[in-house]
Amino acid sequence: MRKLFIVLLLAQAVVVSACSQVQPVTNDKSDSQDRFVFVQGGTFTNTKSNYNETNETVSSFYMSKYEVTQQEWVAIMGSNPSSFQGEDLPVDMVSWYDAVEYSNLRSIQEGLQPYYNIDKNKQDPDNISEYDSVQWTVTINEEANGYRLPTEAEWEYAAGGGQSSNSYTYSGSNDADEVAWNWRNAGEEYLSGDWNWPMIENNKNQTKPVGLMKPNELGLYDMSGNVREWCWDWYEDAETDSGAFRVVRGGGWIGGVNSTEVAFRGKFEANGYGPDQGFRLARNE
Repeated sequence: MRKLFIVLLLAQAVVVSACSQVQPVTNDKSDSQDRFVFVQGGTFTNTKSNYNETNETVSSFYMSKYEVTQQEWVAIMGSNPSSFQGEDLPVDMVSWYDAVEYSNLRSIQEGLQPYYNIDKNKQDPDNISEYDSVQWTVTINEEANGYRLPTEAEWEYAAGGGQSSNSYTYSGSNDADEVAWNWRNAGEEYLSGDWNWPMIENNKNQTKPVGLMKPNELGLYDMSGNVREWCWDWYEDAETDSGAFRVVRGGGWIGGVNSTEVAFRGKFEANGYGPDQGFRLARNE
């Protein structure tokens, strides 16, 4: 209950929304590789990005077109923790630890080298959260070809359109109506005014099938809105490799329109989970 309360407190209100009609995707596991987009590396060209005036360079990688769906999750994990049930809906109610464990197990099932080393018996000395009761020690195999969470820089680079960027505010548009499920448009009616949880609840807001909105310049869907997406990095300072929170990006169906902007940075304890918390996968080139 505390985690849901945190989610609601973090959600923020602003601006407008609606929907566009595109047929929802099907999650046939046989087309697993087709569901990834090659992201050509380089420097940040999106002028709205936090990294635009830095010398930050991202290496080429693969990013999932869609947020991990419940069908994909159940195929690997065997059960479904999501608040809203549906094969084409993004999985929700998953922690950062759940996401890294899923990444490894899916890698193994598909004959790939796991990207993470997960030690559940050793407390992570870099995790300074007083509320995270899990604190597994997770390290990486940099050369592995398995699935992983994107870094925050990779996420923002891809969400912002990479080398094809049109410098949109949201991932794929300057109009949130076209690309982002958020508190205003994710229910039975379009909501206006200030963010209000009772209004959201009464409006039956929830996650939507992945791929309904327009994709961004790279062909990636729902990087703005639907569910917030876990990234690898600590929120506090990526250079220190320690912190109390992990980065979440993209905003969700509970949150305000501002939280769906490409440049918006969110945070959550690694063991946190909520009905608007999911993830997407990346892989090395």
